[in-house]
Amino acid sequence: MCQLLGLNSSLPAALGPFFDVFAERGGRTDEHKDGWGIAFHSGKRCRLFTDHRAAIDSPLAARIRRRPLRARNILAHIRKATQGRIALENSHPFARRLWDQTWSFAHNGDLKGFAPAPALYRPQGDTDSEAAFCHLLSQLARRFPHGAPAPAVLRAAMAEVAAEIATHGTFNFILSNGEALFAHCSTNLHYRLEAGKAIVATQPVDSIDGWIAFAPGELKAFGRGTLRG
Repeated sequence: MCQLLGLNSSLPAALGPFFDVFAERGGRTDEHKDGWGIAFHSGKRCRLFTDHRAAIDSPLAARIRRRPLRARNILAHIRKATQGRIALENSHPFARRLWDQTWSFAHNGDLKGFAPAPALYRPQGDTDSEAAFCHLLSQLARRFPHGAPAPAVLRAAMAEVAAEIATHGTFNFILSNGEALFAHCSTNLHYRLEAGKAIVATQPVDSIDGWIAFAPGELKAFGRGTLRG
């Protein structure tokens, strides 16, 4: 399956050596060679970069490693395809607009028989991951048509929809609207808190102590580099 890496920070920051380790897993130290991508959130602005090539073979990944960008929220993904072609439109993260915010999403897992009815958001590719993202945002838009609810209400609603999707299989994901980073675990996800930073990864990206495993079914929210719930 795929791997995830996320950063939530109180100040604009770069992934730095975390991304180096992560990118190496995209075809050199591990098998995730079916595409990669990264999203940088700065307020309402989101810069999204994706490539259908393996991270170790991607000139784009090499450029970002040489000249890392800074942001308060960063989502990165390396893909090992389970559903959908190896193609640019199937490379994570995916991005959509909701409540005047750009949301980005990356998924690790495999959802069997997941075919939600067409709704407000529709996939452009043919992965179960993008279908799940579109369904999640469609459900949030339907529940809160007048704008974003209070953070605790949003997190509770997101957890409900995530649990429903997870009945179809493995649904580990990271998601950001530029203000917070949300992370849901079905099987395998870890986080670590530093001074002003929260790092989330499928597998720890360094050997420093302090990585904490999510419990299956947990959805956590991080804001300004701290755990919010």
